[in-house]
Amino acid sequence: MHDWRPTVRNPGSVDRRGLLKIAGGSLAGLGLTAAGCGSDSGSSGGNVTIRYAWWGSEDRTKRINESIALFEKKFPKIKVKTDFQPYLDFWKKFNTQASGGNPPDVFQNAIGFLRKYDSKNVLLDLNAQVKAGNLSLSNFRAGLEKFGEVDGKLLGIPVGSNSMALVIDEPVFRKAGVTPKPGWTWDDFHAAMAKIRSTQGRAGDSGYYGVMYLYDLFLRQNGKAFFNEEGLGFAEADLTEWWSKALDGVKAGDYSDPKKVAQIKPKSAVAAELAAGEFTWDNFTYRYSSEGKSTYGLAPIPTTDGKKTGQYLGSLMLSGSKRTKHPKEVAQFINFMVHDPEVGKIMGYDRGVLSTTEQYDAFKPTDEMSKKIAAYETGLVDTGVLEPITPHPAGADVSESAFLRIAEEMALGKRPVADAVKQFFSESKTAFAS
Repeated sequence: MHDWRPTVRNPGSVDRRGLLKIAGGSLAGLGLTAAGCGSDSGSSGGNVTIRYAWWGSEDRTKRINESIALFEKKFPKIKVKTDFQPYLDFWKKFNTQASGGNPPDVFQNAIGFLRKYDSKNVLLDLNAQVKAGNLSLSNFRAGLEKFGEVDGKLLGIPVGSNSMALVIDEPVFRKAGVTPKPGWTWDDFHAAMAKIRSTQGRAGDSGYYGVMYLYDLFLRQNGKAFFNEEGLGFAEADLTEWWSKALDGVKAGDYSDPKKVAQIKPKSAVAAELAAGEFTWDNFTYRYSSEGKSTYGLAPIPTTDGKKTGQYLGSLMLSGSKRTKHPKEVAQFINFMVHDPEVGKIMGYDRGVLSTTEQYDAFKPTDEMSKKIAAYETGLVDTGVLEPITPHPAGADVSESAFLRIAEEMALGKRPVADAVKQFFSESKTAFAS
């Protein structure tokens, strides 16, 4: 799930900030719906039509349509009616359909929305289809098959995986004599950012303090978490310390000038050479190669104790509608899309590193960035640093949107740290209560 979010994903991915702004404002308006009613998917003469909706780029759409053609060839009695939208339009349309009781039969989803949609009675529990043999949970990498589980229900099936990383401008780090290694600490990180600034005349980081999923890792390193099942898993004092430390770095020039970062959007601060590094999801790294002129790589997450990173694998996933008239066909479609080797070759790492071994083994990346992403995630699995993901409560999307916005306001000097912290906790409390 996922998001990213640096605000722009690699080609074919969703802009997390934009998605959350629209989703946070509209999902709360979804009314409870009665279970058991069907969608308007049709069937005639033994044939079934299911509706499949997703967000992403035109390139993703081309890949998905090619995959659907293979599915329809193997399952000639199942037709797939597609609905692709840019991310903002996707959520607008989906919210309207869901509130009207007519969501797509199957759709792209992310972890931040599972509990919210489940609480609105929108999502299909796929466990029954697993038991019926229409959907296999075998051969998923690194326990990803459990990623879509909520309170014993199976609400989403991962199509790929990603994890947080530090994307770096490799020549700048090299010239500064900074070599991030697994187990480096936050003290090492802060010292490295200062060294890059003093030797290379460039900020070391673009503004890590506003990346919610990074702060989640820091909290997890210290026995807490950003979310628990009811709401926030940390106190105001924790966030005050995090943002105060970051603001000191902004004032020292170790982190990019927030005003300049805002001015060059949607281009990233790293590609614009305002910063030498940026925390984001590993599969977003394609963005920097397309935007910038340098060579970019993936560095490990800093630690508190030299060992624990707090990391987990995230993922986009496929979910079904509780109102579908065709749960079997929905399950067969999801199963094909996550297990078929040819689909893996077609999709590549468009939605993250492929989630099942059948597809992971079938796709052999040839470009350097894909190889770096695969190597990074393989290293996380092999070193055993990965942990279960923290549950996301209903309202998590709104809380994350508030975190991104308020962190930026704090960095720009529009709010003092104390006021920013109180505002964030106030907005999050409202989000979780709605």
